[in-house]
Amino acid sequence: MYISNITVFMPSVLTLIGIPGLESVQCWIGIPFCITYLIAIIGNSLLLIIIKSEPSLHEPMYIFLGMLAVTDMALLTSVVPKMLGIFWFHIPEIYFDSCLLQMWLIHTFQGIESGILLAMALDRYVAICYPLRHAAIFTPHLISQIASAVILRAALLVAPCLVLIKFRLQFYYKTVVSHSYCEHMAIVKLATGNIRVNKIYGLFVAFNIAVFDLSFITLSYIQIFITVFRLPQKEARLKAFNTCIAHICVFLQFYILAFFSFFAHRFGSHIPTFIHILISSIYLLVPPFLNPLVYVKTKQIRDHVLKMIFSKRHPDH
Repeated sequence: MYISNITVFMPSVLTLIGIPGLESVQCWIGIPFCITYLIAIIGNSLLLIIIKSEPSLHEPMYIFLGMLAVTDMALLTSVVPKMLGIFWFHIPEIYFDSCLLQMWLIHTFQGIESGILLAMALDRYVAICYPLRHAAIFTPHLISQIASAVILRAALLVAPCLVLIKFRLQFYYKTVVSHSYCEHMAIVKLATGNIRVNKIYGLFVAFNIAVFDLSFITLSYIQIFITVFRLPQKEARLKAFNTCIAHICVFLQFYILAFFSFFAHRFGSHIPTFIHILISSIYLLVPPFLNPLVYVKTKQIRDHVLKMIFSKRHPDH
């Protein structure tokens, strides 16, 4: 354990200790983390290749799915390589500014992912409730506007967290981050002085993104279910419902893990620290790992995966 009792003015380097209390077994914990990362990268890359190569998948639903895949890979790549460097190669040091950059990237990508899930829910809402108007509403121009808005919203909302840390928190009583990556509150808690503004703004960003997105996602699916259950034919109901199952699974796993991690980190003082850190790390790893597996089960993606596999096995056909 690294301990510093000296107050430091704007430290140039911070130390990430990984998972406190589990330092002796971190090399083993790194193995499933690495496997999960590699599977997630391969799975999301495969999704992108399929979506890009198949003109029939150049629809809003799959364009948003492609954006989700890119975001997932970017999020994991901003976290996992450094995490494995701590676990396997005992390189815990990170430049202060690099730590702030990693923090901004993590929270920005999480915000973008939440925004994409909202866009996917709205796409399904229009496709099922107003099918004849779907193509006219979700034009390529609107999709590009939604993508820009989702990215800018997340980037601009998270950016003040950097400013508040860099210019408000000058002195630090510790330079050791009790975490496996640079999480906002884990950095803020190192500082001396009043950190209330930083805490309040962090909560504002989290609730602004999560509550706004989750509210509209929930309303969209309520309307979708009402419309689906009103359809006269059972086959039509099942077909409409099946197009939403993958989206429901993805956004449930994202938000359940997000809220569990958020509340455990802030209000679970009786929970051991290593469980907090493990939950936070799993929250970052699991959705990008599961998303491709969920969508490969949808008929359109599955058909194209099988087509790719069998065309490679039988090149003459």
